[in-house]
Amino acid sequence: MNISLRQLRAFLAVARQRHFRRAAEQLHLSQPAVSRHITELEAELGVRLFDRTTREVVPTDTGRYLESALERVLDELEGVLEHVHSEGERRRGKVRIASVPTLSASLMPICIADCARAYPELTIQLHDQAQTLVLDSVRGGEVDFGIAIDPPESSDFDRETIMRDPFYLACQPSHPLAALKSVPWKKLQGQRLILLDYSSGSRRLIDQALHKHGIAADVVQQTGHTHTAFRMVEAGLGITITPALSSPPPSLVMRPLTPTEQRTVTLIHRRQRSLSPLAALVWNRLRELAANGRLTSY
Repeated sequence: MNISLRQLRAFLAVARQRHFRRAAEQLHLSQPAVSRHITELEAELGVRLFDRTTREVVPTDTGRYLESALERVLDELEGVLEHVHSEGERRRGKVRIASVPTLSASLMPICIADCARAYPELTIQLHDQAQTLVLDSVRGGEVDFGIAIDPPESSDFDRETIMRDPFYLACQPSHPLAALKSVPWKKLQGQRLILLDYSSGSRRLIDQALHKHGIAADVVQQTGHTHTAFRMVEAGLGITITPALSSPPPSLVMRPLTPTEQRTVTLIHRRQRSLSPLAALVWNRLRELAANGRLTSY
């Protein structure tokens, strides 16, 4: 059957008012439009719903049965639709996001501040975690969604890449490589490298880049956080390869590595689990900020 809510609402109005003109006034429609809805509904159902006289319109037995049933059903349906609409419009509540440290320190403050200005009743709770924990938190439903670095292919996640973040060299200003405007990967041969450990989503990509460019890496230290690596570089223990978004201290020099190798910043949520309206709002906001260049790198 091809029956619309407009037809059903027109039927109820006529049944209650016992008059086409008064029903039309209640619905803010023309009387011919109401008559047409009733005629189409009767044709679709194959029954007569009203007995019409010159003075009033009276529901038939079938019409009275439909009236009593529809009053309950339409009230429930309108309540459901109103609830869904209000949920979509609601801006009060909490969104939980898991993010790897470099993105927690660079992208998320911008996003949280932006959302705080636009939606002051929205709270974003950030879980600053290593990549392996970000994936586990999303997979286990502990957060609404996560921000990860090149997450491995998995049937557990739906994903969307929002930006790409190139790798840079960070070193002391006195280091010979600091004199170059850009540093070829081949120049890293024989250098003492301080790299992130394998809890980071970037380490696998750095290893792949070193192997791709034929570098036998001399890794003298591995750290769990970029800021630890930066302090070691400041202490003269070596140089580090770091994402552009890692926000190094001003005491260090950043030089792009050539040819460019980069990581992808990816939003992930559990597959077959829809985001709540609030979580979708923040997800879309991150995408918009990245597309507009607001989430800028070094």
